Amino acid sequence: MDKLIYSNDVLYAPYEKKKYTEKHTQAAFLLGGIGTGNISVGARGEFRDWEIYNSPGKGNTSNYTFFSIWTKEEGKEKKAKVLESKLQPPYLNMSIGYSAEKCAGLPRFESSKMSSEYPFVTVELEDDSMPVEVTMEAFTPFIPLNADDSGIPGTVIRYKVKNTSDQPQEVAIAGSLTNSVGFVRNSIWGFTDVVGETYNEKRDNDGIKGIFMGCNKLKESSVKYGNLSLMTNEENVSMKPNWYNGAWWDGIHEYWDDFSEDGELNEEIEKIGLESQKGHKTHKVGALSVKKHIQPKEEKIFEFILTWFMPNRPNEWSVDVYDYNSDEENTMKNHYASQFTDSWNAGEYLIKNMDRLECESRKFTEALYSTTLPSHVIEAIANNITVIRSTTCFRIEGGHFMAWEGSHDQFGSCHGTCTHVWNYAQTLAFLFPTLEQSARNTEFNLETDENGRMNFRTDKLFGKPFPWDFQVHPAADGQLGTVIRLYREWKLSGDDEFLRSVWEKAKKALDYAFVHWDQDGDYVLDSQQHNTYDIEFYGPNALVNSMFYGALKAGSEIARYFGDTDNAKKYQKAFEEGNLRMNSILWDEEYYVQQIEDVNQYKYQYGKGCLSDQLFGQTLAHVAGLGYVLPREHVKKAVKSIFDYNFKSSMEDHVNVQRTYALNDEAGLLLCTWPKGGRPKLPFVYSDEVWSGIEYQVATHLIYEGYIDEALTITKACRDRYDGIKRNPWSDIECGHHYARSLASWGLLIALSGFTYDMTKDEMDFAPKINQDNFKTFWSTGKAWGTYTQTVNEQGEIEKEIQTLYTK
Repeated sequence: MDKLIYSNDVLYAPYEKKKYTEKHTQAAFLLGGIGTGNISVGARGEFRDWEIYNSPGKGNTSNYTFFSIWTKEEGKEKKAKVLESKLQPPYLNMSIGYSAEKCAGLPRFESSKMSSEYPFVTVELEDDSMPVEVTMEAFTPFIPLNADDSGIPGTVIRYKVKNTSDQPQEVAIAGSLTNSVGFVRNSIWGFTDVVGETYNEKRDNDGIKGIFMGCNKLKESSVKYGNLSLMTNEENVSMKPNWYNGAWWDGIHEYWDDFSEDGELNEEIEKIGLESQKGHKTHKVGALSVKKHIQPKEEKIFEFILTWFMPNRPNEWSVDVYDYNSDEENTMKNHYASQFTDSWNAGEYLIKNMDRLECESRKFTEALYSTTLPSHVIEAIANNITVIRSTTCFRIEGGHFMAWEGSHDQFGSCHGTCTHVWNYAQTLAFLFPTLEQSARNTEFNLETDENGRMNFRTDKLFGKPFPWDFQVHPAADGQLGTVIRLYREWKLSGDDEFLRSVWEKAKKALDYAFVHWDQDGDYVLDSQQHNTYDIEFYGPNALVNSMFYGALKAGSEIARYFGDTDNAKKYQKAFEEGNLRMNSILWDEEYYVQQIEDVNQYKYQYGKGCLSDQLFGQTLAHVAGLGYVLPREHVKKAVKSIFDYNFKSSMEDHVNVQRTYALNDEAGLLLCTWPKGGRPKLPFVYSDEVWSGIEYQVATHLIYEGYIDEALTITKACRDRYDGIKRNPWSDIECGHHYARSLASWGLLIALSGFTYDMTKDEMDFAPKINQDNFKTFWSTGKAWGTYTQTVNEQGEIEKEIQTLYTK
């Protein structure tokens, strides 16, 4: 079958916003700031996956938490419905059915359509029986170069209501929220287990009204300590800070009857019957309602702010935060706890700065989505931004950026801002370069010893090792990649002071390669090399050596910049001689192989295989502006061979006993194949898998070498797998949700726009690879961001315009 399985009309189709219906049950859009945790919005408009408790929490629910609408037209029946579309089968497979806390039996809208333009998500709710149309929009401010304002622990939730009838309508929208502070887990019965003693408090300050939810009997240092707020600055607000706390399901009975009566909430709750019946009592639940009069064909906005404040996280890489005792004092502060005093303070900041925060967020959205790149490329770039604001990443006191590799359902996946996985990430570097600088500072100044050995999983910010021995050997690809990324950070920011602060340790990390990975001194790394496949390669291979030559070229340029002539010459000599030697022993006329006498001498090698990552160091060098680190003619042949041999248009005949990320008729890029034979008895452990991060990395490189159709084919195949039915469009998975390697997708934008940058000279340029006659792209450096536009006038001359939309 033809490898180019899509027509040009599909590959180059301009951006069109995708819409996900209630049938797209896997679609879940994250809300929340950098390092704050998240809640997600599903395609039905439901709030799901409560991950605000300093740990991943896929499937965690907040009981009795939903928004509802009430309408009344004179002379007609009043109506009340939950602002979600109907629950979809298969229905919850539990012996008790849906528990009362899920409110599955309340009326809902017929259907829904969800779409997004990051960081904004929209859900259109449709129901012909209602006299109104309702659209929900939610977002958390996202402003590149401003990590703090992109790190607010909360979200803005708006419902736009249009009166579609020919009569005036009274309309109320109410939000209810359970106080889940002290969260432990959701039980099998649907209850939420918490520690401490929760309380809800009505507030009305400076025109801001709402409910503050706290917890007594918890130390302020406890990992369970925190609070929530649901608030608004709308007029005509009524509140029920505490639902009726009777037995069984008395609370939801009383609440729904109260709201359904007139759209308003009565704070004073009439005592009903004698308290003689035993049964489950709900946790503290509060609600507020906003009521408005809407004329025919008129639209009005109902705005709510939901914020959280869980300031303490374990002072270590805790696999499962829920195992922590509620009085545990071995904690440290999240960075956002230095910005805000509590959730109410965070909400006040959002409301009082709304105009600026929203304006700057929308500027970014408009700039990114006006890019004249193919639709699936924009999706790959934009949707993976969520990794940065997922539970994969966090910031601790002092602003230090730290991250897992990904997020399992209930705990982090693979600790330590792992160098060999985060090597692939480009998005963070271009949108929040100071956070990448933070990671370089940790890697070099804390995790690299005096001999140049770098721990590829960071521990020292916590002051204690991970409870399991994960370091094994230093990771050759990870350690050398940090040197290339250091060069990238320097050129993006132009910050000599930052570079100088880490350069001494960076030299040691680079010099380590000469002693520990080059056993015969020929500048070709050939000894035991731990790498991103969690195994050791033995003998020369292009993955690690392409990283080595990229690091040598970066090191030579930096040393020369600082007047360090001796090191500049040393690195240049190693680069030139090693390059020639490696090409003479690893090039097989189509791609680079691994040189090893007996491929089965050690388990998990690849030998004569075609490795998708064989040119990864070259990809990083291209993005960083280092140029070619391997012979250009070899590079062009090799990257084309990767596509020709490793891209499969269908997995139906592919044999894979490893983890499965692409199957049946799905297309994808395999990590390795053996087109000329020689497959080891036990090849490296992930060789038959498909990883989206490597797909984006290879696609980026294909663009640099001029293979645009091939690059777009890989990207389109990847995005087709994340379609909202089979997988979540906002969560590329590998070893966990929101996997960091998928941040390689930003390289597609850099390569297709031909963006080059050198902020040490305040220079940047563009050389678009597609749509040269009418091209527009988003750009960003450590100093500013904006758009670049290129058109051709009537005289056939190229006209260029750079627009700066934000300056740091």
